[in-house]
Amino acid sequence: MNGKSNRLIILFVLSVSLLISSLTTVLLAYYYCNMQFKLLDGFCGEIIKEYPGSKQTVLEILKSKKLYHIANTDESVLLSFGYKPSDFWSINGQVLVLASVVFLLGGALFFLTFVYWHKKSVSRIDGLTNYLEKVNTGGQGLLMATEEDEFSRLQDEIYKTITTLYQTRDAALEEKSNYADNLSNIAHQLKTPITAISLSVQMMKEYPASGYSEQISRQLNRLTHLEEALLLLSRIEAGTLVMKQADVDVFTLLTLASDNLQELFIQNGVSVDVPEVGGINIIADLDWTMEAIMNLMKNCMEHTKTGTTVHCSYERNSLYVQIRIWDEGHGFEKEELPHLFERFYRGKNSSTSGIGIGLSLSKAIIEMQNGIIRAFNLHEGGACFEIRFYSH
Repeated sequence: MNGKSNRLIILFVLSVSLLISSLTTVLLAYYYCNMQFKLLDGFCGEIIKEYPGSKQTVLEILKSKKLYHIANTDESVLLSFGYKPSDFWSINGQVLVLASVVFLLGGALFFLTFVYWHKKSVSRIDGLTNYLEKVNTGGQGLLMATEEDEFSRLQDEIYKTITTLYQTRDAALEEKSNYADNLSNIAHQLKTPITAISLSVQMMKEYPASGYSEQISRQLNRLTHLEEALLLLSRIEAGTLVMKQADVDVFTLLTLASDNLQELFIQNGVSVDVPEVGGINIIADLDWTMEAIMNLMKNCMEHTKTGTTVHCSYERNSLYVQIRIWDEGHGFEKEELPHLFERFYRGKNSSTSGIGIGLSLSKAIIEMQNGIIRAFNLHEGGACFEIRFYSH
């Protein structure tokens, strides 16, 4: 706590201590007066009982000595003489004045402490209220001066809430911007095949015998592929895509993915190397994970030369199973690395038939299954994708 808070607490404790001390002094004095009265009462009673004729003598002694005592019994000798406990009050005037002064001083200190604390509390509440009003009106004031007092916890919670709201707002704005960009990209992706189909239809009208139907078929397939990919991504983002969790052998996973791409590999003159290590499993959905692996293999195939090989490797440690897929090409461009997994992003050397959605789809599928993926260039050359499926 800061110095002001310490002084406030010390002042408060001092005032309460003075109040308690004064009250304790008065109560103790009253208690001992009663005890003295009882003792003297008993003593006088025993004397008179033994010497009945000494009653007048005892009375004269009490008056002459001006003893101050208090009794509280029903058969009190002193009471029978007309004495009351107040007649033997043992606190003199100075003590009463001192006790009164201490009591008033303690009360004043307590009152001043309470007034100061109240003003400080009102000031702190006004400060927090003004801060919230400033935030609500869009003012720039996310940071506020910190103070160590009884409102510190409330201030921390308000700051955390405001920070979270700012982050939520920024995320919403970013999501809105991404949504607009995605719509623009989708429109662009749709425009190319639709334009090609439209031109092909016009040419077919003029030249019915020409083979424009094949071109239309290719563009329709491209539209179908785009539709399926977008629907899949929307299901992943909405959390409605169900992944079947089962033991999947990594060698089987990589072999099935390469087999499904065998025709494309043959057309491009590229081979695939999947070593059989055996005994390494992951918990994943076989079909969807194979889809993600196929996209990575296809990307490597499209960026390597004819006559080269797309390599695969996999291994296990205590934390995760690691799968690597790499090619023998020139690797990724340095400026492309941060954007590879962005939706609709296409590098300089991308194929003209691609729509730039395969890598983002692979990333989403892998991350849904407690995995991560990254891309980098190998030191000896070639682009590499590294996947890690964590055990826990």
